Amino acid sequence: MTNESQSDLWVFGYGSLMWSPGFDWVERVPAILSGYHRALCILSVHHRGTPERPGLVLGLDKGGSCRGLAFRVAKEKAKATIDYLREREQVTSVYLETRHRLRLIDGRIVNAIAYTADRTHSQFIRGLTHEALLDRVTHSVGVSGRNPDYIRATHTEMKKLGIDDPMLSKLVAALDHAGV
Repeated sequence: MTNESQSDLWVFGYGSLMWSPGFDWVERVPAILSGYHRALCILSVHHRGTPERPGLVLGLDKGGSCRGLAFRVAKEKAKATIDYLREREQVTSVYLETRHRLRLIDGRIVNAIAYTADRTHSQFIRGLTHEALLDRVTHSVGVSGRNPDYIRATHTEMKKLGIDDPMLSKLVAALDHAGV
């Protein structure tokens, strides 16, 4: 067990936060969030696309469960981390900053911040066909880079963690086949 303070901050990563958290952490542990699942349901008009050509990024949508990573941040860095995450994740307010109980792989239960999809936001989207997903991802670029790079990096990190996502696997295979 670690020497964990009550005021340490936990952050749940399920997409790019898994492979590029952007903040200092003292512990990184695989975790499960119940009640939400990972979905390619956010039109990205900033990080991985533009208002004219939105890309697609992951969000936490209601239902199921999601395996990801929990990051413990020392209490003295909690405020700076939250400020950073709000600037990064809430550029267009499509994510809601929510708190959840996570089960860590070692059995501990922690309370963590997670960024969940706001189903009422204009950038929330569901029901796209594989072809529509592929088209949107293939041709989108934002301030954080190309949308295909985001999809591949997330898929690679998930594979390292033993997380299987058939939809992302199919998308990566199609991107590879298209040479994108």
